[in-house]
Amino acid sequence: MRSKLRVAVVFGGRSGEHEISLLSARSVLDALDRDRYEPVLLGIDHEGRWHLQESARTLLGAPGEPLRLDRDAPGVSLACGDGALVPVDRDEARGAIDVVFPVLHGTYGEDGAIQGLFDMADVAYVGSGVLGSAVGMDKDVAKKLLRAEGVPVVDGFAVRAGETMDVASTIASRWGYPVFVKPANMGSSVGVSKVRDESELAAALEDAFRFDRKVLIERGHRVREVEVAVLGNDHPEASVAGEITPTHEFYSYEAKYLDAEGARLQIPADVDDAQMRALRELAVRTFRALDLSGMARVDFFIDRDDGAVYVNEVNTIPGFTKISMYPKLWEASGVKYPELLDRLIALALERHAARRALSTRYAGASRA
Repeated sequence: MRSKLRVAVVFGGRSGEHEISLLSARSVLDALDRDRYEPVLLGIDHEGRWHLQESARTLLGAPGEPLRLDRDAPGVSLACGDGALVPVDRDEARGAIDVVFPVLHGTYGEDGAIQGLFDMADVAYVGSGVLGSAVGMDKDVAKKLLRAEGVPVVDGFAVRAGETMDVASTIASRWGYPVFVKPANMGSSVGVSKVRDESELAAALEDAFRFDRKVLIERGHRVREVEVAVLGNDHPEASVAGEITPTHEFYSYEAKYLDAEGARLQIPADVDDAQMRALRELAVRTFRALDLSGMARVDFFIDRDDGAVYVNEVNTIPGFTKISMYPKLWEASGVKYPELLDRLIALALERHAARRALSTRYAGASRA
């Protein structure tokens, strides 16, 4: 048995959040304990090709800079049934993976697609399974499930590409403006617009439909934005809540990643003890309702006018830079970044072992 776990850090991906993944993956790689883990770097380019990265080349640049994805690195695939890496058109020996740490934000990385591949390959992986990932990614489906569980969410409706719905009339009859228009399956506020009146609606819809074939229209509220990190499998725990105050009109992609002064973070959030308990309990309820595992960040709105609390969305592979909210929330709750990675890897192995213990044969079938 090897003395170290081989951890495949998978980054990049076919997603509008590709570049954010390069930042998150660098932080994960820098913090992995080399006495316990042997990192294997797998970069997925914009076309979906997998490249086995050479560590020294990938880590070029100062610590904390994004990983560099070498598109000329050897191509590999993941073998189903034994979790091994298979070189493409080469003769090198296979290398088995003990656990995958996917640092893939958005489409094809956070939506259940690659989780299905990991399940077929019979390899442990950090984070939620196929169902939880897919549901967590689709804001429309997630909110329908949360409503069914009695979890409060902002009022909204979905529009699909090619539908003939009169969106402007629906908005006017239900709430009026402002509203938010967002792709149903996208993160990092990519394609999200605040629409102040009907004249801005068509452009916002066009932008959102660039990223998804289903778009969510939600009623606008004057809100505080609060986030809670959740960690665990069968017995999830919630961190303290943290508050984000954007210096932009809302917490846009630009505010998150392009403007160094785009937002102010306050951890713990400025809420009383009762509100803090309620937020943490609601985060765990949301985690369970959507069948999540491993990790998630649950994002809340607190209405500035009446104090109502709404779940805005969940992120099943949240940002993982050292300044991202998920690790910062756990650090404020007493879990340092390297320990957080240890716990996530342990949870991945625990979940994989539990799934492997399930029977895949039915004794009654032999009598049929």
